[in-house]
Amino acid sequence: MLSIIKLEILLTNNNCDYKIITHDTPIISTQDAAEYFDINKAAPTFIIDTDKGLISLIISSRQNKIDFKAMKNELGFSKFRMADREKVRELTGYNVGTIPLVGHNLPTIFDNRLLEHDYIYGGTGSELHTLMIAPGDIIRLNNDIQILNRNK
Repeated sequence: MLSIIKLEILLTNNNCDYKIITHDTPIISTQDAAEYFDINKAAPTFIIDTDKGLISLIISSRQNKIDFKAMKNELGFSKFRMADREKVRELTGYNVGTIPLVGHNLPTIFDNRLLEHDYIYGGTGSELHTLMIAPGDIIRLNNDIQILNRNK
């Protein structure tokens, strides 16, 4: 599990284009997030339980709902569902809602629509910080990444 300081070291050492935004209270809703960044550029990280183990799914906030059945079929999984909160905490060290965009060491599926943006915004592992980062850096820093091709 990365602290904010270790996350900054990872990003700096890898020449990432980023900024860590600090906020006084956790971001719970879209309205809360809008105070700090363009919510159209939000990139939440979901942890998915699959037949191949846990994976991270970084998806555009423009995706109103995750169609688990369609994604399971498209990606070739026999099981594809949101991971249990306790299992996520136990296996990653992070609470659901704070999963960082990088540094979690899970295979990652990345929504190609996020590449349209100069920067995207997502988790840092801390509920009081948000990561603003160039989407190409997310692809570069995550292990075992698969691009999810979505219509624009």
